Order: sequence, then C-alpha cells, then structure tokens
Amino acid sequence: MENSSKFFANTDCEFYPCHNSGGEINCLFCFCPLYDRPCPGTPKMVEKDGRMVKSCIDCIFPHKPENYQIIMSILKSKDSP
Repeated sequence: MENSSKFFANTDCEFYPCHNSGGEINCLFCFCPLYDRPCPGTPKMVEKDGRMVKSCIDCIFPHKPENYQIIMSILKSKDSP
C-alpha cells in the first residue's frame, strides 16, 4: 500500500468508525492534531455550555492517508501556535 506508513485502522476500537465517512477511517490521528490550529477540513463551531467550541464530528480530513503530509506541514509551520 502506497500510504501504509500513514494509515492505521483500529477496527477493534469501541468507537470505530468515529465518523461516517463511507469507508475506512485512518486512526493515526485519532485525536486531531489540528484542533487548536486552522484546519483545511470541515470543522464547525458549536455552542456547548454557553461557549463556542470547535466540533470535528463531520470532519474526516485527518483520517485520509493522502492528507498526512499536509497535516505534518501544518504542525511544522512556524505560524502554528
């Protein structure tokens, strides 16, 4: 597999699949490393307990192996918090 080092699916996890992607989910970034950064995926801001928080429930960007290098570039960026 071309992206074998960038993909791992934990199908034994009680939460797998955590998103409705219609296919396999990459668990490598189980907790999104872009939560506190701008994300090129589809996160939304939602109200929870009177404050706005980032919801990634509909975002599968970090779960696609072809996005691995994009995520790594964002994490390495000097502009990242």
